[in-house]
Amino acid sequence: MKAWRITRLGAPLDVMELVDGADLPAPGPGQLLVRVRAAAVNFPDALMAAGQYQVRPPLPFTPGVELCGEVVEGPRSGERLVGAAQLPAGAFAEYALMDAAAALPAPDYLDDAEAAGFHIAYQTAWFALHRRARLAPGETLLVHAAAGGVGSAAVQLGKAAGAFVIAVVGGPEKAAAARALGADLVVDRRAEDFVAAVKAATGGRGADVVFDPVGGPAFAGSTKCVAFEGRIVLIGFASGEIPAPPLGHALVKNYSLLGLHWGLYTTRDPDAVRACHTALTDLAPRPLVSARLPLESAAEAVHALAAGTTTGRLAIVP
Repeated sequence: MKAWRITRLGAPLDVMELVDGADLPAPGPGQLLVRVRAAAVNFPDALMAAGQYQVRPPLPFTPGVELCGEVVEGPRSGERLVGAAQLPAGAFAEYALMDAAAALPAPDYLDDAEAAGFHIAYQTAWFALHRRARLAPGETLLVHAAAGGVGSAAVQLGKAAGAFVIAVVGGPEKAAAARALGADLVVDRRAEDFVAAVKAATGGRGADVVFDPVGGPAFAGSTKCVAFEGRIVLIGFASGEIPAPPLGHALVKNYSLLGLHWGLYTTRDPDAVRACHTALTDLAPRPLVSARLPLESAAEAVHALAAGTTTGRLAIVP
């Protein structure tokens, strides 16, 4: 089979190598061998290539953390499933491994590319908004990187929860995408100050909930426009800058800093993950897939995502 391999750590374009003739991964106890129908590109793919993610699979490994796959053997043969790949047999290949207990049915209303990007982003947004921040109808939600994979999911789920959604993006193309997703107010951070825009839109009160997968300047600005008793949910640090939280400022202004490592729920509360999948399937959001690319383009896709030049989700279709 064809599969991408990482044998040393570094930038994706430098260390990802496409192998033709790789052995099929052998499923162990509790694992499923699946034919990859589509794989989603995620920011952790770039971090894993560089050895900078909290999960560090042993070398060599096939990257790709999320997929839609069809079971090729075993009791669930023929089922179309979504979920995480079982590294080191990742999703950027023609075949991959999935955890039989954690793999979930692919929603029928989504095609393979959409289904591949349904699991991690929407689960992350759901847990951030509902379990961590307890977003309530009528509250104001500020979403950074709102045209990206997880940000676009947060915009959709925020609107579904009855929030007034302010989307922060970088550039006119991403602004158009955020508007199409239903954001009530879109702020192009390259052209205007999002802090001033949030204050103006809320009459000076600020955002009740901030969804921040960026860190750096996005976090710093958010502390200036979060509401009294607001909640800032830290999803990740796509900017590359991990901020030092201004704890004195949080105390004086009375807001909360909440961390979210969604992957922990898959082992600590798997029932909540399954319940979330059911709720999301019933809600029926549709991932914003901006490109469907061949397997040969996986390294370029990971590089583009890490560089922040993409909109929505990129799907690799072997």
